[in-house]
Amino acid sequence: MGKARIYLTLTGDPFAQARLPVSTGWLLAECMEYRGRQDLWIGRSPELLKALRQQAIVQSVESSNRIEGVTVAANRLRPIVLGKSKPKDRPEEELAGYRNALDWIFNRRASIPIDARTILHLHSLCQAGAGDAGKFKMRDNEIIEFNPAGERVVRFRPTSAKDTPRSIDELLAAYQAMRDSESAPPLLLIATTIFDFLCIHPFRDGNGRVSRLLTTLLLQQHGFVVARYVSLERLIEESRHDYYHVLKQCSDGWAEGNNQILPWWNYFLSIIRRAFAEFADQVDHAGAGAGKSELVAKSAMAMIGPFTLAEMQAQLPGVSLSLIKKVLLDLKNQKRLKLSGRGRGARWQVI
Repeated sequence: MGKARIYLTLTGDPFAQARLPVSTGWLLAECMEYRGRQDLWIGRSPELLKALRQQAIVQSVESSNRIEGVTVAANRLRPIVLGKSKPKDRPEEELAGYRNALDWIFNRRASIPIDARTILHLHSLCQAGAGDAGKFKMRDNEIIEFNPAGERVVRFRPTSAKDTPRSIDELLAAYQAMRDSESAPPLLLIATTIFDFLCIHPFRDGNGRVSRLLTTLLLQQHGFVVARYVSLERLIEESRHDYYHVLKQCSDGWAEGNNQILPWWNYFLSIIRRAFAEFADQVDHAGAGAGKSELVAKSAMAMIGPFTLAEMQAQLPGVSLSLIKKVLLDLKNQKRLKLSGRGRGARWQVI
Protein backbone atom coordinates (compact mmCIF):
# COMPACT_ATOMS: atom_id res chain seq x y z
CA MET A 1 0.00 0.00 0.00
CA GLY A 2 1.21 3.53 -0.78
CA LYS A 3 1.43 6.33 1.67
CA ALA A 4 -1.80 8.03 2.62
CA ARG A 5 -2.28 11.36 0.93
CA ILE A 6 -1.83 14.35 3.23
CA TYR A 7 -4.05 17.36 2.62
CA LEU A 8 -2.75 20.68 3.90
CA THR A 9 -4.40 24.05 3.43
CA LEU A 10 -0.99 25.54 2.67
CA THR A 11 -0.11 23.09 -0.11
CA GLY A 12 -3.50 23.73 -1.70
CA ASP A 13 -2.14 27.24 -2.44
CA PRO A 14 -5.07 29.17 -0.96
CA PHE A 15 -3.42 32.48 -1.89
CA ALA A 16 -3.65 31.82 -5.62
CA GLN A 17 -7.29 30.81 -5.33
CA ALA A 18 -8.43 33.42 -2.87
CA ARG A 19 -9.99 36.72 -3.80
CA LEU A 20 -9.71 38.68 -0.60
CA PRO A 21 -12.87 40.46 0.54
CA VAL A 22 -12.42 44.19 1.03
CA SER A 23 -12.66 43.80 4.82
CA THR A 24 -9.83 41.25 4.88
CA GLY A 25 -7.73 43.45 2.63
CA TRP A 26 -8.22 46.36 5.01
CA LEU A 27 -7.18 44.23 7.98
CA LEU A 28 -4.05 43.13 6.16
CA ALA A 29 -3.22 46.68 5.06
CA GLU A 30 -3.63 48.03 8.60
CA CYS A 31 -1.27 45.39 9.98
CA MET A 32 1.33 46.20 7.34
CA GLU A 33 0.98 49.93 8.03
CA TYR A 34 1.60 49.28 11.71
CA ARG A 35 4.59 47.12 10.76
CA GLY A 36 6.07 50.09 8.93
CA ARG A 37 5.81 52.27 12.05
CA GLN A 38 7.05 49.83 14.69
CA ASP A 39 10.72 50.80 14.44
CA LEU A 40 9.80 54.38 15.35
CA TRP A 41 8.03 53.19 18.50
CA ILE A 42 10.87 50.89 19.52
CA GLY A 43 13.28 53.81 19.47
CA ARG A 44 11.27 55.78 22.04
CA SER A 45 10.80 55.66 25.83
CA PRO A 46 13.18 52.83 26.83
CA GLU A 47 11.70 52.72 30.36
CA LEU A 48 8.18 52.18 29.04
CA LEU A 49 9.36 49.54 26.54
CA LYS A 50 11.12 47.64 29.33
CA ALA A 51 7.91 47.66 31.38
CA LEU A 52 5.89 46.53 28.37
CA ARG A 53 8.31 43.66 27.69
CA GLN A 54 8.07 42.43 31.26
CA GLN A 55 4.31 42.74 31.31
CA ALA A 56 3.95 40.93 27.97
CA ILE A 57 6.07 38.00 29.16
CA VAL A 58 4.08 37.56 32.36
CA GLN A 59 0.76 37.83 30.52
CA SER A 60 1.87 35.49 27.74
CA VAL A 61 2.98 32.79 30.17
CA GLU A 62 -0.15 33.12 32.27
CA SER A 63 -2.67 33.29 29.42
CA SER A 64 -1.18 30.56 27.23
CA ASN A 65 -1.24 28.12 30.12
CA ARG A 66 -4.60 29.28 31.47
CA ILE A 67 -6.17 28.60 28.06
CA GLU A 68 -5.11 24.98 28.63
CA GLY A 69 -6.54 24.96 32.17
CA VAL A 70 -3.19 25.43 33.93
CA THR A 71 -3.20 28.05 36.70
CA VAL A 72 -1.09 28.97 39.73
CA ALA A 73 -1.66 31.23 42.73
CA ALA A 74 -1.30 34.94 41.96
CA ASN A 75 1.54 35.32 44.45
CA ARG A 76 3.50 32.56 42.70
CA LEU A 77 3.05 33.76 39.12
CA ARG A 78 5.54 36.62 39.10
CA PRO A 79 8.37 34.79 40.99
CA ILE A 80 8.05 31.77 38.69
CA VAL A 81 7.92 33.74 35.44
CA LEU A 82 10.79 36.04 36.43
CA GLY A 83 12.93 33.13 37.57
CA LYS A 84 13.04 34.25 41.21
CA SER A 85 11.53 31.04 42.55
CA LYS A 86 11.83 27.39 41.56
CA PRO A 87 8.68 25.51 40.50
CA LYS A 88 7.05 23.52 43.29
CA ASP A 89 4.58 21.45 41.28
CA ARG A 90 3.59 20.48 37.74
CA PRO A 91 1.56 23.64 36.93
CA GLU A 92 4.48 25.82 38.00
CA GLU A 93 6.84 23.70 35.86
CA GLU A 94 4.63 24.37 32.85
CA LEU A 95 4.71 28.12 33.47
CA ALA A 96 8.49 28.08 33.84
CA GLY A 97 8.78 25.99 30.69
CA TYR A 98 6.76 28.45 28.63
CA ARG A 99 8.89 31.31 29.90
CA ASN A 100 12.03 29.38 28.89
CA ALA A 101 10.58 28.85 25.41
CA LEU A 102 9.87 32.58 25.03
CA ASP A 103 13.40 33.38 26.20
CA TRP A 104 14.79 30.99 23.59
CA ILE A 105 12.80 32.71 20.84
CA PHE A 106 13.56 36.28 21.89
CA ASN A 107 17.21 35.89 22.92
CA ARG A 108 18.63 33.71 20.15
CA ARG A 109 21.04 35.70 18.01
CA ALA A 110 21.44 33.10 15.28
CA SER A 111 18.54 32.53 12.90
CA ILE A 112 16.27 29.68 14.01
CA PRO A 113 15.51 27.16 11.25
CA ILE A 114 11.83 26.41 10.81
CA ASP A 115 11.94 22.64 10.79
CA ALA A 116 10.74 19.66 12.81
CA ARG A 117 13.68 19.90 15.23
CA THR A 118 12.63 23.43 16.17
CA ILE A 119 9.01 22.34 16.67
CA LEU A 120 10.16 19.48 18.91
CA HIS A 121 12.51 21.80 20.81
CA LEU A 122 9.70 24.28 21.53
CA HIS A 123 7.62 21.39 22.82
CA SER A 124 10.45 20.09 24.98
CA LEU A 125 10.84 23.54 26.56
CA CYS A 126 7.19 24.33 27.26
CA GLN A 127 6.37 20.75 28.32
CA ALA A 128 9.54 20.23 30.36
CA GLY A 129 8.97 17.56 32.99
CA ALA A 130 6.44 15.60 30.95
CA GLY A 131 7.50 12.12 29.88
CA ASP A 132 6.85 12.83 26.20
CA ALA A 133 8.28 16.36 26.08
CA GLY A 134 9.93 16.92 22.71
CA LYS A 135 8.26 13.87 21.11
CA PHE A 136 5.50 13.61 18.57
CA LYS A 137 2.37 11.74 19.65
CA MET A 138 2.63 7.98 19.74
CA ARG A 139 -1.12 7.35 19.50
CA ASP A 140 -3.90 8.88 17.42
CA ASN A 141 -5.76 11.67 19.20
CA GLU A 142 -9.16 13.31 18.87
CA ILE A 143 -10.66 16.70 19.59
CA ILE A 144 -13.58 16.06 21.92
CA GLU A 145 -16.50 18.26 22.89
CA PHE A 146 -19.73 17.70 24.80
CA ASN A 147 -23.11 18.45 23.25
CA PRO A 148 -25.96 20.16 25.17
CA ALA A 149 -27.12 16.76 26.40
CA GLY A 150 -23.72 16.15 27.99
CA GLU A 151 -22.76 13.47 25.49
CA ARG A 152 -19.16 13.09 24.39
CA VAL A 153 -18.75 13.93 20.69
CA VAL A 154 -15.69 13.71 18.45
CA ARG A 155 -15.45 17.16 16.86
CA PHE A 156 -12.29 16.61 14.84
CA ARG A 157 -9.84 13.81 14.09
CA PRO A 158 -6.32 15.18 13.53
CA THR A 159 -3.57 13.54 11.50
CA SER A 160 -2.74 10.03 12.62
CA ALA A 161 0.32 9.45 14.79
CA LYS A 162 1.91 7.44 11.97
CA ASP A 163 1.57 10.29 9.47
CA THR A 164 2.41 13.15 11.85
CA PRO A 165 6.19 13.42 11.23
CA ARG A 166 5.67 13.45 7.45
CA SER A 167 2.83 15.97 7.74
CA ILE A 168 4.99 18.36 9.78
CA ASP A 169 7.86 18.00 7.30
CA GLU A 170 5.55 18.71 4.34
CA LEU A 171 3.96 21.69 6.09
CA LEU A 172 7.25 23.33 6.98
CA ALA A 173 8.75 22.62 3.55
CA ALA A 174 5.74 24.31 1.94
CA TYR A 175 6.08 27.24 4.32
CA GLN A 176 9.77 27.66 3.51
CA ALA A 177 9.19 27.42 -0.23
CA MET A 178 6.50 30.09 -0.16
CA ARG A 179 8.59 32.28 2.09
CA ASP A 180 11.59 32.01 -0.23
CA SER A 181 9.50 32.70 -3.33
CA GLU A 182 7.59 35.56 -1.64
CA SER A 183 4.47 34.17 -3.29
CA ALA A 184 2.13 34.94 -0.38
CA PRO A 185 1.56 37.85 2.02
CA PRO A 186 3.69 37.02 5.09
CA LEU A 187 0.88 37.34 7.63
CA LEU A 188 -1.43 35.08 5.62
CA LEU A 189 1.41 32.59 5.15
CA ILE A 190 2.03 32.52 8.91
CA ALA A 191 -1.69 32.26 9.70
CA THR A 192 -2.17 29.32 7.34
CA THR A 193 0.91 27.52 8.66
CA ILE A 194 -0.35 27.83 12.23
CA PHE A 195 -3.81 26.66 11.23
CA ASP A 196 -2.46 23.52 9.53
CA PHE A 197 -0.21 22.88 12.54
CA LEU A 198 -3.24 22.96 14.84
CA CYS A 199 -5.13 20.58 12.56
CA ILE A 200 -2.22 18.13 12.46
CA HIS A 201 -2.19 18.30 16.29
CA PRO A 202 1.22 16.63 16.44
CA PHE A 203 1.53 16.17 20.22
CA ARG A 204 -0.36 14.32 22.90
CA ASP A 205 -0.49 17.56 24.90
CA GLY A 206 0.83 21.09 24.43
CA ASN A 207 -0.36 21.67 20.86
CA GLY A 208 -1.97 25.02 21.64
CA ARG A 209 1.06 26.26 23.54
CA VAL A 210 3.48 25.26 20.79
CA SER A 211 1.23 26.89 18.17
CA ARG A 212 1.36 30.19 20.06
CA LEU A 213 5.13 29.98 20.47
CA LEU A 214 5.50 29.16 16.78
CA THR A 215 3.31 32.15 15.92
CA THR A 216 5.62 34.45 17.88
CA LEU A 217 8.70 32.90 16.27
CA LEU A 218 7.37 33.20 12.70
CA LEU A 219 6.18 36.77 13.24
CA GLN A 220 9.59 37.73 14.58
CA GLN A 221 11.37 36.15 11.63
CA HIS A 222 9.22 38.21 9.27
CA GLY A 223 9.99 41.41 11.16
CA PHE A 224 6.80 41.69 13.22
CA VAL A 225 8.13 42.16 16.76
CA VAL A 226 4.93 43.34 18.43
CA ALA A 227 4.70 40.11 20.49
CA ARG A 228 7.68 41.34 22.50
CA TYR A 229 5.60 44.22 23.85
CA VAL A 230 1.98 43.05 23.74
CA SER A 231 0.89 39.56 24.72
CA LEU A 232 -0.75 37.78 21.79
CA GLU A 233 -1.63 34.99 24.18
CA ARG A 234 -3.68 37.38 26.31
CA LEU A 235 -5.54 38.66 23.25
CA ILE A 236 -6.31 35.08 22.20
CA GLU A 237 -7.51 34.23 25.70
CA GLU A 238 -9.75 37.31 25.75
CA SER A 239 -11.31 36.17 22.44
CA ARG A 240 -11.27 32.48 23.31
CA HIS A 241 -14.86 31.90 22.19
CA ASP A 242 -14.11 33.31 18.73
CA TYR A 243 -10.84 31.36 18.58
CA TYR A 244 -12.50 27.99 19.10
CA HIS A 245 -15.51 28.87 16.94
CA VAL A 246 -13.32 29.81 13.97
CA LEU A 247 -11.09 26.75 14.39
CA LYS A 248 -14.16 24.53 14.37
CA GLN A 249 -15.59 26.34 11.35
CA CYS A 250 -12.40 26.13 9.29
CA SER A 251 -11.31 22.62 10.26
CA ASP A 252 -14.49 21.09 8.81
CA GLY A 253 -13.38 19.18 5.71
CA TRP A 254 -9.66 19.78 6.38
CA ALA A 255 -8.65 16.13 6.13
CA GLU A 256 -10.15 16.00 2.61
CA GLY A 257 -8.76 19.35 1.48
CA ASN A 258 -12.23 20.93 1.39
CA ASN A 259 -12.02 23.38 4.27
CA GLN A 260 -12.30 27.15 4.21
CA ILE A 261 -9.54 29.41 5.56
CA LEU A 262 -10.86 32.97 5.26
CA PRO A 263 -12.51 33.14 8.74
CA TRP A 264 -9.21 32.03 10.29
CA TRP A 265 -7.30 34.66 8.33
CA ASN A 266 -9.69 37.34 9.58
CA TYR A 267 -9.36 36.16 13.18
CA PHE A 268 -5.56 35.97 12.99
CA LEU A 269 -5.24 39.41 11.39
CA SER A 270 -7.61 40.93 13.96
CA ILE A 271 -5.36 39.68 16.78
CA ILE A 272 -2.26 41.16 15.15
CA ARG A 273 -4.05 44.45 14.52
CA ARG A 274 -5.24 44.63 18.14
CA ALA A 275 -1.70 43.97 19.37
CA PHE A 276 -0.24 46.71 17.18
CA ALA A 277 -3.02 49.12 18.16
CA GLU A 278 -2.28 48.54 21.86
CA PHE A 279 1.43 48.99 21.25
CA ALA A 280 0.86 52.21 19.32
CA ASP A 281 -1.48 53.55 21.99
CA GLN A 282 1.00 52.83 24.77
CA VAL A 283 3.92 54.48 23.02
CA ASP A 284 2.15 57.39 21.32
CA HIS A 285 0.11 58.52 24.29
CA ALA A 286 2.38 57.82 27.23
CA GLY A 287 4.37 60.85 28.32
CA ALA A 288 7.95 60.36 29.39
CA GLY A 289 7.06 60.63 33.09
CA ALA A 290 3.56 59.18 32.98
CA GLY A 291 4.27 56.05 30.95
CA LYS A 292 4.07 53.53 33.77
CA SER A 293 1.05 55.20 35.36
CA GLU A 294 -0.85 54.97 32.10
CA LEU A 295 0.28 51.36 31.70
CA VAL A 296 -1.16 50.52 35.14
CA ALA A 297 -4.42 52.34 34.39
CA LYS A 298 -4.91 50.59 31.05
CA SER A 299 -4.08 47.20 32.57
CA ALA A 300 -6.55 47.74 35.42
CA MET A 301 -9.36 48.82 33.10
CA ALA A 302 -8.73 45.73 30.95
CA MET A 303 -9.13 43.30 33.87
CA ILE A 304 -12.14 41.01 33.63
CA GLY A 305 -14.01 40.49 36.90
CA PRO A 306 -12.74 41.23 40.42
CA PHE A 307 -8.98 41.26 40.97
CA THR A 308 -6.60 41.69 43.88
CA LEU A 309 -3.61 43.97 44.24
CA ALA A 310 -1.37 40.88 44.08
CA GLU A 311 -2.91 39.85 40.76
CA MET A 312 -2.39 43.36 39.41
CA GLN A 313 1.23 43.35 40.55
CA ALA A 314 1.77 39.97 38.87
CA GLN A 315 0.66 41.50 35.58
CA LEU A 316 3.09 44.42 35.93
CA PRO A 317 6.48 43.12 37.06
CA GLY A 318 8.25 46.28 35.96
CA VAL A 319 6.07 48.60 38.07
CA SER A 320 6.42 49.31 41.80
CA LEU A 321 3.68 48.28 44.20
CA SER A 322 3.35 51.87 45.48
CA LEU A 323 2.64 53.20 41.96
CA ILE A 324 0.05 50.47 41.33
CA LYS A 325 -1.73 51.38 44.58
CA LYS A 326 -1.68 55.07 43.69
CA VAL A 327 -3.14 54.54 40.22
CA LEU A 328 -5.85 52.18 41.49
CA LEU A 329 -6.89 54.69 44.15
CA ASP A 330 -6.96 57.46 41.52
CA LEU A 331 -9.24 55.31 39.36
CA LYS A 332 -11.44 54.63 42.39
CA ASN A 333 -11.73 58.36 43.07
CA GLN A 334 -12.67 58.85 39.43
CA LYS A 335 -15.42 56.24 39.98
CA ARG A 336 -13.93 53.98 37.33
CA LEU A 337 -13.04 51.23 39.82
CA LYS A 338 -14.72 50.04 42.98
CA LEU A 339 -13.04 48.41 45.99
CA SER A 340 -14.55 45.71 48.18
CA GLY A 341 -12.99 44.43 51.39
CA ARG A 342 -9.76 45.27 53.16
CA GLY A 343 -6.21 44.05 53.43
CA ARG A 344 -4.87 41.24 51.23
CA GLY A 345 -8.37 40.04 50.45
CA ALA A 346 -9.51 43.38 49.06
CA ARG A 347 -10.81 43.10 45.50
CA TRP A 348 -10.99 45.74 42.79
CA GLN A 349 -13.42 45.74 39.88
CA VAL A 350 -14.13 47.91 36.87
CA ILE A 351 -17.40 49.80 37.26
